[in-house]
Amino acid sequence: MSDAFFAPAGPLRGEVTAPADKSISHRAALFGAMSAGETRISDYLHAQDTASTLHAVRALGAQVDVLGSGEVVIGGVGLSGAREAGAAIDVGNAGTLMRLLPGWLAAQEGRVFELDGDASIRRRPVDRIAEPLARMGAVIEPTDGRYPPFVVRGRALTAISYALPVASAQVKSCVLLAGLSAQGTTTVTEPAPSRDHTERMLAGAGVAVAHRGADVSLARVEALQAQGLRVPGDPSSAAFVIAAAVLVPGSRVLVRDVGVNWTRIGFLRILERMGGVVVGSLEDVPADGAPIATSEPASDLDVTASALRGTTVEAAEVPLAIDELPLVALLGCFAEGETVVRGAQELRVKESDRIAGVVDGLRGLGADIEATPDGFVVAAGGKLRGGCIDARGDHRMAMLGAVAGLASCEGVRVIGMEAAAVSYPGFEEDLARLG
Repeated sequence: MSDAFFAPAGPLRGEVTAPADKSISHRAALFGAMSAGETRISDYLHAQDTASTLHAVRALGAQVDVLGSGEVVIGGVGLSGAREAGAAIDVGNAGTLMRLLPGWLAAQEGRVFELDGDASIRRRPVDRIAEPLARMGAVIEPTDGRYPPFVVRGRALTAISYALPVASAQVKSCVLLAGLSAQGTTTVTEPAPSRDHTERMLAGAGVAVAHRGADVSLARVEALQAQGLRVPGDPSSAAFVIAAAVLVPGSRVLVRDVGVNWTRIGFLRILERMGGVVVGSLEDVPADGAPIATSEPASDLDVTASALRGTTVEAAEVPLAIDELPLVALLGCFAEGETVVRGAQELRVKESDRIAGVVDGLRGLGADIEATPDGFVVAAGGKLRGGCIDARGDHRMAMLGAVAGLASCEGVRVIGMEAAAVSYPGFEEDLARLG
């Protein structure tokens, strides 16, 4: 593991371009492999997680050409053309890949696939995708009934109507991908909105996707149309630069090309409520029943250091800000009044237990913070002493520690800073350039 020390910073000034969106990059590579023909992806994220997706689709028979300047060209094998890999498919640390890929593989009749990953992945449950896929007719065999490595046995699938017990874009996407090859119409009902990248990409590939109220539906198709895809900047990664600019006095930073899909900007809404000043063009929530967009909006965001006030994040807001909630805890350390996050038990099954990691980590830096079963409570602070934080192999915990260091009184040493490369390989360089 590598350590890095982040000293208290003077005003952050300048501009950075957000790294390409990890969620969209995963999906773009999978859709390219599932399509018949050639898919050209521009601004693909080249990071550890998304490299795992390229390796996976290559193992399943897709042709993958990585060109310069973030361009990737994928020659697809079609919806029913995935070949047996001959060995376990290594998903690395990529939870999105682990949960989406079985939706495609479940329909590969007569073929068997094994998925495995690193030590962190082996602690992340897959029962929430195994259960709906089994209802559709697939056979999923997890370790100890719940964990990777696991086997997918392809079968002829039958469509289902499935109500998600917890809002999850990954589980929703897995079921919809399986529904592409299932007899009948597949419907997923969400308890709250979640990321809609999969639906947009499906619509762009020629699939008739209906979205009304809490329901998303599609019917079996013969093929996906190959398409050109551009990946915008990742708002979850950009959030760490945004938080740094808000917290460090005197800062003003322009973050270019940030994806502002309405299902991804929950953190910006929370930050605005806390008093953060972020100026940009954000996508509005579409009217119920409106046609699904086939593109991903992006905007430059102008961020200014701001005085913050505490807030309460309720369960309905969690799915649209899940990856940025550790930053809400950090912002709460500098806010006037109490900051509370509820309904975020999903944080306990991310790359690490992020509730425990955030609470233990920030408390070690001087924060007055307490864990709850489904979130945390941060008392009014106004400053953070500094110290040492263990990233626990979690990329977002590593970046959280770095931002905390810039805004602290004494600086922060991050143990395991290399984890940031999972989603934001140039993070330290971008912070240095702004400082």
